Formats: sequence, structure tokens, C-alpha cells
Amino acid sequence: MDHFPTNWGRPRNDAWDPYATHPIHQRPQNNPKSDAFTEGIQRTQHPIVTGTSVLALKFKDGVMMAADNLASYGSLARFRDIQRLHPVGAHTVIGAGGDMSDFQYIQAFLDELMVDEFAAADGHALGPAEIHNYLSEVMYSRRTNVDPLWNSLLVGGFKDGKSFLAYVDLLGTTYTASTLATGYGAYIAQPLLRRAVEGNEDKLTADEACKILEDCMRVLFYRDARSLDQYQIATVTAEGIDISESRKLETQWSFAEGIRGYGAQTQ
Repeated sequence: MDHFPTNWGRPRNDAWDPYATHPIHQRPQNNPKSDAFTEGIQRTQHPIVTGTSVLALKFKDGVMMAADNLASYGSLARFRDIQRLHPVGAHTVIGAGGDMSDFQYIQAFLDELMVDEFAAADGHALGPAEIHNYLSEVMYSRRTNVDPLWNSLLVGGFKDGKSFLAYVDLLGTTYTASTLATGYGAYIAQPLLRRAVEGNEDKLTADEACKILEDCMRVLFYRDARSLDQYQIATVTAEGIDISESRKLETQWSFAEGIRGYGAQTQ
């Protein structure tokens, strides 16, 4: 017996696109006047183009966040110039791992939200806590409708003399901490961040925080197959938001000189 449900009474492949391999306007149709693929509600079943870890920490003057510039198409390092750190207003930065098209959608509706807030002209600006709360409601609503946004998001900011750093994911799960990481970084970078930062948040300078993030990004490049040696750092302080240009990690592969296929060089 065939136990694969999609094969029970399945139509021919020329009339059915089981893996969504064709864009909607190019999908095969038996009846040109009726496209069965557009009549139902469409759902993203799994991420396609994805970003990996985002790291963030608090330091004495604000919040610092780091993410590399890679968006992978499956296991292919397809797009190497993607910015995964996005400013929202004057006080907040979000960093995203997961599906990049969903992140673009999130960027669009957050920008629209900020325009609406500016147009209201009520003298109140949305801060990082409000942005995080709004995102948590959106993510939980989409999850409840079985149409999640496939992202893990870090929200960091500085407003009214206070630093804010929090996490939200596709299930609507939220929590805050002085150090946060998404993706593979939650396993191998988070312990390094905790050891370097926790208990020292009020003492760390911007240079020290940057060095900690650089070391963690280097470890991720060594260990995470979906990472890249080019990354950006976003800093949020009382002076505002600064997102750096792409930086290149200095790496050391001499330990594997006799092994072909290691590191950035394969020859």
C-alpha cells in the first residue's frame, strides 16, 4: 500500500504542481479560463532563501547587533550582499534570520507603520519595546492562522535612557536578555556572549562589544555552513542608529593546510 497521502488519487503531473515549481502565471492549465492553483489560499510551507544567525548584546551606551550578508538558496550561498539589519524609526533596529522574502514583508509593514505614526503627529514615537510588542502580535496572529512568517527576529534599541533587547519568532515566542542569538548562533555563539557580557553590561565599551561580536561571528564562520565572512554591525545609542558597511573577517586556516576543501580556499 502506498502510504504517501499525496499519491492517493493524485492527478497527473501536467495538471498538478505538487512542489510549487512554477510561478502562478506559468503553471500548466488544462482549462485556460480557470487556474486551480490560484483559487485556494496559498501558504508558505517552508523557507526557500534564508539567512542564518543574528547576534546582539547590550553594552553601557546601548545595544549592538551583528549579522552576516549571506542569503542561502537551500545549501547554495546564492546572495552575498543582503542586509539583514533594518532600522525602524529613530530608536530601533531589527535583525532577521529565516526566510528573506518574509523579512522583506516585515520590513514593508514596519515602514508603513512608522509612516502612519509620523502622520498622526501626536508627539509620541514608537520605541523598541512597542515595535517588539507589535511584532509579537503579528507573528502570533500569523501562526494562529497557519500562515506563519518564517523568521526569528531580534529587536534592539535605546530610548529614554534605557537599552532594550528582545526576541520573537514565527510562533510568537518572546523573551528578553542582555545577550541574544538566533539560528545556529543560539547553540555556539550564545555561550560565548554570556561569558563575555552577562554581569558586565554597564561596563562594556562600544569597542569591547564590537570585538566580542567579531569573535563570535568568526566562530560562526568556522562552524556554520550557511554563514559568510562578510558581516555588518548595527549600533543603537542615545545619538541614534549606525549600521556599518560590510566588514570582512580575518580568518586563520593554517591548521588545515594539508586538507583540501577546508576554509575559503579549496585548491
